[in-house]
Amino acid sequence: MATLEFDFDFGSPNAYLSYKVLPDILARTGATLALTPVLLGGVFKLTGNQPPMQAFGGVKGKLEYERLETQRFIARHKLTAFNFNPHFPVNTISIMRGLLAAQELGCEARYVDVVLAAMWEEGLKMDDEAVVHATLQAGGLDADAIVTLTQTQSIKDQLKANTQNAVDRGVFGVPTFFVGSDMFFGKDRLGQVEEALKNAG
Repeated sequence: MATLEFDFDFGSPNAYLSYKVLPDILARTGATLALTPVLLGGVFKLTGNQPPMQAFGGVKGKLEYERLETQRFIARHKLTAFNFNPHFPVNTISIMRGLLAAQELGCEARYVDVVLAAMWEEGLKMDDEAVVHATLQAGGLDADAIVTLTQTQSIKDQLKANTQNAVDRGVFGVPTFFVGSDMFFGKDRLGQVEEALKNAG
């Protein structure tokens, strides 16, 4: 059975959009998903990359076309709950450490669903500690246990190590996917990802 590795950060709207369409791809291919929490800001710093708004802000028509492609993707996959977060860009270091904590506590899937909805459906300010705590509690998660774990050195070190390892592997942004040693960047490569998973399976 093939494994799809997903280098992931909640701060990327394309990570949300990709994650929402992965269940069908996984069902069709029989593959399993392995989320690797990375810090997108750290990836940018280590690679010299920039967010699209900065990188392409001066290119006539580029950002408008990117928004058009996003709307086409949303329409195609019926992701009508998506709303661009009004607080963007959001500092995700706490919620990314929280994902590592959730993995350790065995509640990864629920945590991802709750935080993605808060970020990209409800438009919450998910770099506000009080908002994060209340969101986790309302989502049926043990917010105290998760937040406590995020303060441990091992969780902090793991997020740094994941980010460095991703960059060492060639990652320069999120969403990035690996099927074996083959890397695919962006939601627009999901067709190639599915083909690679079928071949790997």
